[in-house]
Amino acid sequence: MKILTVPQKIQALREHMEAHGLSAWIVYSADPHLSEYLPEHWSQREYLSGFTGSAGFMAVTQKQAALWTDSRYWVQAEAQLQGSGIELMKLGAKGVPSLEQWICAQLSPAQVVGVNGMALSVAQAQQLEQQFAAAELAMQVDLELLDAFWTARPPLPQAPIYEHEERFAGAPRRKKIGRVRQAMQELGASWHLISSLDDIAWLLNLRGSDVDYNPVFLSHLLLSEADAYLFVDEQKLSPELKQQLLHDGVVLKPYEAVQAVLAAQLADDDTCSLLIDPVRTAWAIVQPYMKQVQLRLNPSQGFKAQKTAKEIAHIRHAMEKDGAALCEFFAEFERRLQAGEQLSELDVDSLITEARARQPDFVCPSFATIAGFNANGALPHYRALPENHAMLEGDGLLLIDSGGQYLDGTTDITRVVPIGTITAAHKKDVTLVLKGMVNLSMAVFPVNEPGPNLDAIARLPLWQHGLDFGHGTGHGVGYFLNVHEGPQVISHYGFGRAHTEMKEGMITSNEPGLYRTGQWGVRIENLVLNQSAYKTEFGEFLRFETLTLCPIDTRCIDVALLTETERAWLNSYHAEVRERLSPYVTGETKDWLLKRTMAI
Repeated sequence: MKILTVPQKIQALREHMEAHGLSAWIVYSADPHLSEYLPEHWSQREYLSGFTGSAGFMAVTQKQAALWTDSRYWVQAEAQLQGSGIELMKLGAKGVPSLEQWICAQLSPAQVVGVNGMALSVAQAQQLEQQFAAAELAMQVDLELLDAFWTARPPLPQAPIYEHEERFAGAPRRKKIGRVRQAMQELGASWHLISSLDDIAWLLNLRGSDVDYNPVFLSHLLLSEADAYLFVDEQKLSPELKQQLLHDGVVLKPYEAVQAVLAAQLADDDTCSLLIDPVRTAWAIVQPYMKQVQLRLNPSQGFKAQKTAKEIAHIRHAMEKDGAALCEFFAEFERRLQAGEQLSELDVDSLITEARARQPDFVCPSFATIAGFNANGALPHYRALPENHAMLEGDGLLLIDSGGQYLDGTTDITRVVPIGTITAAHKKDVTLVLKGMVNLSMAVFPVNEPGPNLDAIARLPLWQHGLDFGHGTGHGVGYFLNVHEGPQVISHYGFGRAHTEMKEGMITSNEPGLYRTGQWGVRIENLVLNQSAYKTEFGEFLRFETLTLCPIDTRCIDVALLTETERAWLNSYHAEVRERLSPYVTGETKDWLLKRTMAI
């Protein structure tokens, strides 16, 4: 089987574009569920371009090709696109055209733009249609061109689906479905199509492994007041689980039958209304019924984001287990370094995963571990690979961003540790990032305050020194689900986005950073829980409970730069870490914990 180079793939695509009368082709990083992380079968942009970052999209015309990605991936994309003939478009940089602007500038009126409608959200489709109509361009969405030359395309995943046990689940599936049906009734919706995989997994108390690091499975769910159709490959479910689902009113249908069933329910009844989330539903599935559609956030998004008291209790326990695993890792890591053992970024990944795997109820990492030494740490989403990684030799900072999936919670944590001797410049950068993380940890804010409004709290210590970072400060986190979960976000890039209000029970990351290209990177991350703070005549206010339990390496801190309040927060945090993790560790690991949580 001939392996095509990226230029050869682009040329093959152009030939098929010409055969179908297309002047441009768009490739998004998406699947029919609009997932952030994709099964290999749907990694079309990665296959076509060679760029492996999780975020980005591209467009190809007969003469040009371009790929857009954000600042987290600019250095990586420049390296991976070299020699491909694909121009890097630095998304968000001054003067860089949007995808729509670029295509409109390339084409002439009456020409046709193609895109796979099964990997295009309703919101994206409406935006493209509006922009292209103004330029008198047509759009075709019913083609899949890559199949013609992607001869080794991976098949759809076949991993088993299993029950998220009742002792862990926040509520029975019948109750969760009932809440969604109540929301449908309030909106006057006859049917509700859910395609987002984490919504379906949460709603049905099911989990799978069709997507790396995310315990979800490929499916769609169609609800009415009386019916619940789960579109899934039945071979993934045991006979017992099928029976349980049927007992709870969930009828199984073939995965590929969602469009046919929608047609049967909606095509001949204009009085039926269909509730869909425009950001999480594929255009090709619902395009024929747009006159009957209600565009709303999936109700389950909001329900899922506000963790129940039962879920929160489980998550606190998962954090203790995860913290104990991290203590074991760091103690062993430091011992090996002190013994003169040669370690690499790859060793960090394997050692930290092995430590987590020894904990009860561990399932898998929650994302690919980021272990970046010195210059590699300046790449926010760097990943060490066998063919491209650094040895931990010499002096500098090692950034470690990792997480675990446990049956009782999802974790995500970043720490920075010194290798050899670090400088005053290293310590200043770490301390400024820490000040931002601590400031946000201590924030108090009104219920329903938009998350983007909190972003400046974490950035202020950096801004005061003319510094900044190019990613958001916080993302929502699931409960034994996706490590990135909406709808809340703490990021000024999210201003104007709907449904970002902070509500009690939400779990969000707190992860400011600072990246000096070619030198080092700093990020310190804890997960925080929205808790009620107090009520006054001015309203109800929330505060953060820090959930993550792991020492912050004080060897990297310039204590003189901390205020008394910031120092007191850090000492209090370390006292809690020591108290809650001590019962889980012994011997050298406990000695390490006591040493790293000493007051400063």
